[in-house]
Amino acid sequence: MVPLVAPVESNGPHRHLRVTPSNPLDDTAASARIEMRRTLRARRAGLTARQRTAAAQRIASHVARTRWLHGARAVGLYASVGHEVDTKALAEVARQRHCPVYLPRISDYHQHRMEFVLESSAPTVRNRHGIPEPATRKRISARALSIVFMPILGFDARGTRLGSGAGYYDRLFSFRRYRSEWHRPLLVGIAYRCQELAHIDRQQHDVPLDALVSEDGVRYFSNEG
Repeated sequence: MVPLVAPVESNGPHRHLRVTPSNPLDDTAASARIEMRRTLRARRAGLTARQRTAAAQRIASHVARTRWLHGARAVGLYASVGHEVDTKALAEVARQRHCPVYLPRISDYHQHRMEFVLESSAPTVRNRHGIPEPATRKRISARALSIVFMPILGFDARGTRLGSGAGYYDRLFSFRRYRSEWHRPLLVGIAYRCQELAHIDRQQHDVPLDALVSEDGVRYFSNEG
């Protein structure tokens, strides 16, 4: 049974690519995570539209009270779909603070790699997973981003993030696993409170969160152990 803290869904069907495990131990771990994701998606889908809207607004308000969006800092933000926390209000806060907003775009489906490009007023294009992507070619290095707000399916008290399984974010920010002092970009998960799990086994490739924002407020993680 998956240890769960509280009874919601996750990163919509577009973010559900998975990496094939290579040995029996990986098979067991992968199966456990698949079950976790299934449970979390069901939870999230159980929230009403009113609950999701209220949560998104409160999350944006919590972020607005931090010092994260000051000084025209480059901000990475995901384009929400399905039952994910809507990021429209959060994006508006960033624009009001004159922070350029960059959105993810998949650059290599086979290798599960993505990049961040500047948002544009031009119509977005949906990729093969149904995620809106900017048509602009103005890219930014992952290391040049000041803060990245990440979509997540689940999280625990240590800041371990459970994503969709495709590994796009873990690959792009893998360099963060080897830094002990200078933490840039700051990696912040955006989630509903019901997406918290009692424990997630951290895999070698997992890049932990620095902080998480839910409707309850901002939570910081030490990422020790």
